[in-house]
Amino acid sequence: MAALIPPQHPQLAVSAAIFRDGKVLLVRRAKSPAHGFYSLPGGRVEFGESLHTALHREVDEETGLRIEIAGLAGWREVLPETGRGHYLIMSFAARWIGQEPRLNSEHDDFKWLAPDRLGDLKITAGLQQVIDAAGRLIGASSRF
Repeated sequence: MAALIPPQHPQLAVSAAIFRDGKVLLVRRAKSPAHGFYSLPGGRVEFGESLHTALHREVDEETGLRIEIAGLAGWREVLPETGRGHYLIMSFAARWIGQEPRLNSEHDDFKWLAPDRLGDLKITAGLQQVIDAAGRLIGASSRF
């Protein structure tokens, strides 16, 4: 089996800050990158796939949840210290609309937490800022 050649250009990814009853969903990564850290569900955008389509697909694959996207909460550029990878992550605010979490092999735990109560969890860089921005988007909606 040939060794995987790392991409030679940035990878576009999406993530979702999913809110339900005033709490946000965090998932713990079971694999690298960021093994053991809590973050948001999400992943790479496939060629020809819209950001919203990719977000719905990734959330479904990773958690089984159904969501409604409220809007773009922000973006992060991630350059892992290992030198392997370069990611541009577009993070969206979303509302839970159905199903209960069932994690795939990429994650080994999940928590629904108040956005300001992440405590001493190991979280990915910039996560709190994304959650705060997403919470403002969700709160600004007059529908919910």
